[in-house]
Amino acid sequence: MLMQSVTLKYGCNPNQKPAEVRAADGELPLEVLSGNPGYINFMDAMNSWQLVKELKAALEMPAAASFKHVSPAGAALGLPLSEDEKKAYGVKAASLSPLACAYIRARGADRLSSFGDWAALSDPVDQDTAEVLKGEVSDGVIAPGYSPEALEILKKKRGGKYNVIKIDPTYEPPELETRLIGGIEFMQKRNTHIPAFDDLQNIVTADKELPMEARRDMVLAMITLKYTQSNSVCYVSNGQVIGVGAGQQSRIHCTRLAGDKADIWYLKQHPRVLGFQFKAKVGKAERDNAMDLFVRQDTTDYELKTLAAVLEEIPPRLSEAEREEWLKGLQNVTIGSDAFFPFRDNIDRAYKSGVKYVVQTGGSLRDDLVIDACNEYDMVMVTTGMRLFHH
Repeated sequence: MLMQSVTLKYGCNPNQKPAEVRAADGELPLEVLSGNPGYINFMDAMNSWQLVKELKAALEMPAAASFKHVSPAGAALGLPLSEDEKKAYGVKAASLSPLACAYIRARGADRLSSFGDWAALSDPVDQDTAEVLKGEVSDGVIAPGYSPEALEILKKKRGGKYNVIKIDPTYEPPELETRLIGGIEFMQKRNTHIPAFDDLQNIVTADKELPMEARRDMVLAMITLKYTQSNSVCYVSNGQVIGVGAGQQSRIHCTRLAGDKADIWYLKQHPRVLGFQFKAKVGKAERDNAMDLFVRQDTTDYELKTLAAVLEEIPPRLSEAEREEWLKGLQNVTIGSDAFFPFRDNIDRAYKSGVKYVVQTGGSLRDDLVIDACNEYDMVMVTTGMRLFHH
């Protein structure tokens, strides 16, 4: 049953009362089918829904996003999972629907950050996807519909407290959006531009070969950045975001943060990690944490001791040489930025994480230096002229 407003327990913090979400005009375009979503849940739901809706419209594939605190920890398209990805993500099912694969891949970008996430799905939720959600620590999900079997599964999750929202897929927000900050009202035209293949015309590097897979990944990067708190940079591989750097004041810090996440994502697929023998009754969260601790360079000896609690045997840690050799396999990665790269240091860092394709706004006074850096590394760079700040 559609309503004009929903009264909430509190706002961002327990002391912020009263709180509610309400339709700017008419009825809310959503229905709460289960649970009692909170203020931040609704913020994640509406931002993540717009992201997956635009991905589906631009690329005509099922899409999913895993959101935490109003930014995506990951986003992905419904492409099949490799056997190594299944092992890295703890997937045991022999076959899965494209939508279920999309969510597993979205959450697989950074499973530690996705712990307790909000899930967004571009298509009606099927039983496969509901079974995946059932087994993850997640706050809730938004989708345009649910099969009867899927809804029955999700309504039982967390003893009926799991948040399930159905969104009207035809809903379009008003052209003008407003918000209050410190009692002052801000108004702007909503960013209605949906990044698409048409934005990829201006190839500015010497290498101008841009295969369809790279174009697809550039669109995925741009739409993800459109709904990521700025400044933001993301790395994409084979239809999957593998590292997001969000909300940093410096562009290079975004690039480093996202690049480090991309490296960790790939290192978790090293045979030594995939060969982990976990003790009985070790949960997914503990497995994810163990994999992360094992591959990180800054892990302390104390933290490494925690591996003994979950592993039958701790294998030798990867040496620096072994890490570097394995990371050479991370190739043909796409990097996207929500605004221009002001210095070549971003390109230097991106190259270390296998970046071959670059999509960014362009327009910096140092564009020539950034282009030169891309040419040195035989990268292909597209400038779109479209900034994607999001606050």
